[in-house]
Amino acid sequence: MTVLLPTKNGGTRAYVPRSEPFRPSGSAPLASRTVFSAAHVVADPYADTSPDGPAAVDWDATLAFRRHLWSHGLGVAEAMDTAQRGMGLDWTGAAELIRRSAAEAKAVGGRIACGVGTDQLTGGTGRFKEAGPAALGEVLGAYEEQLALVEGTGAQAVLMASRALAAAARGPEDYLTLYGRLLGQSAEPVILHWLGPMFDPALTGYWGSTDLDAATETFLEVIAAHPDKVDGVKISLLDADREVALRRRLPQGVRCYTGDDFNYPELIAGDAHGFSHALLGVFDPLAPLAADAVRVLDTGDTEGFRKLLDPTVELARHLFEAPTRFYKTGVVFLAWLAGHQRHFTMVGGLQSARSLPHLARAYELADGLGLFPDPDLAEARMRSLLDVYGAAR
Repeated sequence: MTVLLPTKNGGTRAYVPRSEPFRPSGSAPLASRTVFSAAHVVADPYADTSPDGPAAVDWDATLAFRRHLWSHGLGVAEAMDTAQRGMGLDWTGAAELIRRSAAEAKAVGGRIACGVGTDQLTGGTGRFKEAGPAALGEVLGAYEEQLALVEGTGAQAVLMASRALAAAARGPEDYLTLYGRLLGQSAEPVILHWLGPMFDPALTGYWGSTDLDAATETFLEVIAAHPDKVDGVKISLLDADREVALRRRLPQGVRCYTGDDFNYPELIAGDAHGFSHALLGVFDPLAPLAADAVRVLDTGDTEGFRKLLDPTVELARHLFEAPTRFYKTGVVFLAWLAGHQRHFTMVGGLQSARSLPHLARAYELADGLGLFPDPDLAEARMRSLLDVYGAAR
């Protein structure tokens, strides 16, 4: 049977769903690359909430999805951008998510890294009357509170980019000082996260400059001052050449975790000078296929790795198309179609952030890759969504 899917030009096109899903060929631990999937949260659809109220999370379904990721050999990057951090999930909710997921990781032996930010400082970029020492002191205190919580759970810390720091810092020196303080007191090596403004416009000018070359120098200076406290860096700039250039300048032993959801196959495969590990939001829907590809890479078969992973890029670029920060909607939509949750509802009402044609194309691309364990269920749910929108099917 065919499904009539809406297109961006206002028309429809007939699509014949795939009948068989992709089936992973193995379950061996990943060896040649360290791979994290940034994971989404599952909302409680029956909670009486509003878009600007506290997030209501379905904890059982949220933790079950993390077990799904661990079962394929991936690590979980928790309470980060993909979990709607700062876009529906506040610090209170994130703290509970970190505690629960870290405990679950211990129970099942899964690898976990958790986001450390400053989102308990409400008021956005207009919070501070002026940049300077007082504002930076508040930012440092917020980071320290979150770092203590994450390290207290036994999880690895990811020092995320901070909207508050972007507003409070007067220039590169303030970034050097604040990150130096944080790295000096971290108990274990952390992952530093550079999230570009395409993911969050409030982070424009991070590291003290809108000139990316100048910002890169400050970023590298932070790392060079504390190489023993930096496990790696996550680069989310959607610029493969810039990531490769930065990767080649990292101190010995400091890893590069690609966060480039447009160019990840080539960056993970690497070149004669090195490669990137991965911490990717797109690996949330791609988990079984991505893990299988890395196992192929573990055998030294780069061509086989690219043959598996390259076809996923079209879906990734679709999910992360501008405005990129709304990619979470497509990620959760695909989790619903795949049967990982019983509804398509998101914290903060973010299920409304992408159009029906966008979602229909995501379904088509994901189905073509065999990402739905039960293609019939995915088709039925896609048809139900079309009914809700009053679309012909």
